[in-house]
Amino acid sequence: MQFPADFLFGAATSAYQIEGAARADGKGLSIWDVFAHTLGKTWEGQTGDVACDHYQRYREDVALMQQLGLRAYRFSVAWPRVLPAGTGAINDKGLAFYDRLVDALLAAGIEPWLTLYHWDLPYELHLRGGWLNPDMAAWFGEYTQVVVARLSDRVRHWITLNEPQVFVGCGYKDGGHAPGLRLALPELLRVSHNALRAHGTATQVIRAQAKTAPQVGIAPNGAHFYPATETPADIAAARAKFCAVDAPDSWNNTWFMDPVFFGHYPDDGLRLFADAMPPVSEADLRCIHQPPDIYCWNMYFGLPVSAAPGTGRPQVTHHIGTTPQTFFHWPVTPQAFYWSARFAYERYQKPIYVTENGMAGLDWVHGDGAVHDPQRIDFLTRYLGALARAITDGVDVRGYFQWSLLDNIEWAEGIQQRFGLIHVDFATQQRVLKDSAYWYRDLIARTRAGGAGSRNDE
Repeated sequence: MQFPADFLFGAATSAYQIEGAARADGKGLSIWDVFAHTLGKTWEGQTGDVACDHYQRYREDVALMQQLGLRAYRFSVAWPRVLPAGTGAINDKGLAFYDRLVDALLAAGIEPWLTLYHWDLPYELHLRGGWLNPDMAAWFGEYTQVVVARLSDRVRHWITLNEPQVFVGCGYKDGGHAPGLRLALPELLRVSHNALRAHGTATQVIRAQAKTAPQVGIAPNGAHFYPATETPADIAAARAKFCAVDAPDSWNNTWFMDPVFFGHYPDDGLRLFADAMPPVSEADLRCIHQPPDIYCWNMYFGLPVSAAPGTGRPQVTHHIGTTPQTFFHWPVTPQAFYWSARFAYERYQKPIYVTENGMAGLDWVHGDGAVHDPQRIDFLTRYLGALARAITDGVDVRGYFQWSLLDNIEWAEGIQQRFGLIHVDFATQQRVLKDSAYWYRDLIARTRAGGAGSRNDE
């Protein structure tokens, strides 16, 4: 596999999953702080109270990033660390942490990519209705102003929301994630609409107030599909399925992305949701319609689609013992990486950055003191090979962020799912680079030394 010499290789994390310091230096509670302390909500009652202790150990972690040769690091700001009540009083000690982190990254030659919302809603705002409250867009705009004022002299890359499909579907429909609600479809659509309004408000704030020219994105993780065979009929069926809103849930691409890029909800979704839609004004759609500069794309696996005989309609085949699986029981489907990138680029015509991709493994420190994770190396070889193929075929993919830098708290799954390039002993906080980390380091070095041509990051 070969990438352009200036291809942006990085790694990603989120605040709740690694920072710890849940009540340190004036931080307020998030919905995850409360949810994880509710009996039976997380694996073995595990919480993010300490996690990877990154709040105290960020300098060590930045040094490891530098050792790997990362060109960029995607992290999130914990909203309640900055605004403990979600609005109002600013916690300067919380902001100062991100000051120090950004400065350490830049000193190490690593570009900071900042995500404003990675699911840790301030609990005080949840008590005021949270994402069901139409004021959420204004509250998110206020928070964005605070972060932009403090960090935009050094941060150029901004992601407003991480995976709205997931925090809506898992947190407000299925109840398995914070805040653990099981809402009916009308309320679920209200949550997603308010989330998109928050994206639009934040994007306008960033573009109006950033001190350096910003690049703004939103990071969806919807439904991913690939043709069961590379025949024209199956390719057309997979493309149609990728673009469809055909189930009463949040697991789709276009319900969330079409309003952002095109200024309107897709027609098939409007028909499907007609009896459950919240009020949607023209002002709302103008607010939401803030097309990103880049398409930030999170993707882990997909499903094969074929054209039904006679009709050509998409039909999905589920994997039944036919593909490898990660420890999360997700199928390993690099072909979905290739085709989803193609479908997303065809529809939205923006440069793509893969802002999350990786696999959960059963990783431990072996008797020789090393962490051998050949499955992850094979996973990366397959997926990055598919991504390189997409670039060769004309898809404008400019960067890749491995999920994750560190083993971390995998939300309700606790520490049993290990996604990291770096192994974390959660009892001692010792970090050990896995074999995959060295593999990734060498790929980055080879690419920078002799990649296929060069191009600007933007």
